[in-house]
Amino acid sequence: MAGASPAVSGGARPAAGSGPGEEGTFSGAKLVLTAFVLSMANFIVVLDMTIANVSVPHISGGLAVSTESGTWVITSYAVAEAICVPLTGWLAGRFGTVRVFLASIAGFGLFSALCGISSSLAMLIAFRLGQGFCGGPLMPLSQTLLLRIFPKESHPKAMAMWAMTVVVAPIAGPILGGYISDNWDWRWIFLINVPIVVGVLVSLIVLLRGIVTPLRKLPIDVVGLLLLVIWVGAFQTMLDLGHDRDWFHNSLICTLAVIAAIFFVIFVIWELTDDHPIVDLAVFRHRGFSASTFALALAFATYFSAVVIVPQWLQAGMGYTATWAGIAMAPAGVLALIASPIVPRIMQKVDPRAIVFAGVSWLAFCAYLRTYWSTDSTLWEIAFPQLIQGVGMACMIVPLTSIGLASVDPEETASAAGITNFGRTLAGAIGTSVVTTLWADQQRLDGADLVASMNNVGGTISQLQHQGMPFDVARGALNQILSLQAQAQATVHVSYYSTAALLLAAFAIWLAPRPKRGMKAASGH
Repeated sequence: MAGASPAVSGGARPAAGSGPGEEGTFSGAKLVLTAFVLSMANFIVVLDMTIANVSVPHISGGLAVSTESGTWVITSYAVAEAICVPLTGWLAGRFGTVRVFLASIAGFGLFSALCGISSSLAMLIAFRLGQGFCGGPLMPLSQTLLLRIFPKESHPKAMAMWAMTVVVAPIAGPILGGYISDNWDWRWIFLINVPIVVGVLVSLIVLLRGIVTPLRKLPIDVVGLLLLVIWVGAFQTMLDLGHDRDWFHNSLICTLAVIAAIFFVIFVIWELTDDHPIVDLAVFRHRGFSASTFALALAFATYFSAVVIVPQWLQAGMGYTATWAGIAMAPAGVLALIASPIVPRIMQKVDPRAIVFAGVSWLAFCAYLRTYWSTDSTLWEIAFPQLIQGVGMACMIVPLTSIGLASVDPEETASAAGITNFGRTLAGAIGTSVVTTLWADQQRLDGADLVASMNNVGGTISQLQHQGMPFDVARGALNQILSLQAQAQATVHVSYYSTAALLLAAFAIWLAPRPKRGMKAASGH
């Protein structure tokens, strides 16, 4: 999400109280404190991507909606954040990096509070959209400001600190979300942001006083932005509502599909012909960028969708509490945290495409391990694929982003970075909707197959009755067993599909030309 960085870099006055150092940089205790606070701002934004995942059953129950509808809480946030990413550079150039950052963190806190007091799903989704719009600029601008306050020779340390928050937050999110949902109330997964935001906001108002970035009246592609919002909104709404409305047998779903298709075509034509496109689609002429972006979007969509449905299965089908579901999911970031600093060094000696292929193939292997899950699986058997897939994530994101950015012309780097992050975030939302629907449909199919394969159903019910169980209770118990087994089988089948999708993403990277030897990891990934 570093696409905004080039638009706002350079030209800062020396910050008041910054001490000795390069122009605009901090030093000593002020540098450490400011870096920590900026990292906390980035941390809570990333945290909110995963903290709600294990809480979907609680949110759905609290608002009296289906679990499938409850996933809109996740997709609405991701879509809003994705749409806002292309605007970050323009906003920072027009109003100043610090002002936009402070306004975004304040808005994020406000919408977090509103999410916490929502009384209906519609209200919660609306406020999650606001949360996503405000949270979108925080990731790239926190990175920009860290690079601003750190001396140039310490930029790798700044990026390491930034990357740590991106990796640690997904570990903490499921555990924290599960604990809050089980012991407090699901509303606190949003309300907990408020005191943190207040502390971050007050601290940054004081610490960043004197940091000035140049203002530029950059042109904004209003038409392109409207077209983007319309086609993305229509497409995502179609995916979210499709399952409940019987897909293309419903007139609303058909209408949304037509709107999404028409406005997408118009959007592509407009962006390719406009002088200042909000999304510079011309970068897709570079084969390396196209191949890496496709592989990243497909792999991330598949990975993120599993992060959403596995906690739901653990709670609905395995009897896990939200806390234990979070514990089972949390190991995903542990090895990623260890492997991330090592991958850039390997890239100096090994073809990055080979690293990507190995990493995404490893994710496919981890997805394949989930095909052995059943209702008898232990916590360790559930957590183990989550643990080892962290290596694959580290080998996927850094090299893929670097290959894509290295493939474009230097003046296109900012646009390419923005598109990469837009595509990755949007792919996560789309993948969640598609896989959630697939999972629910597969449960019905597997349930029907299990019923068809059962022998002597009446005899089984009679045996239960002889054990003292009333007929209705015996039939309900049998239906419950079938439902749990169908859910487990559906999870296994989705894992097979995920394995195939990840293998496709792994082989897609070989469509990219070989990068230059010794290519450095992109600092702005």
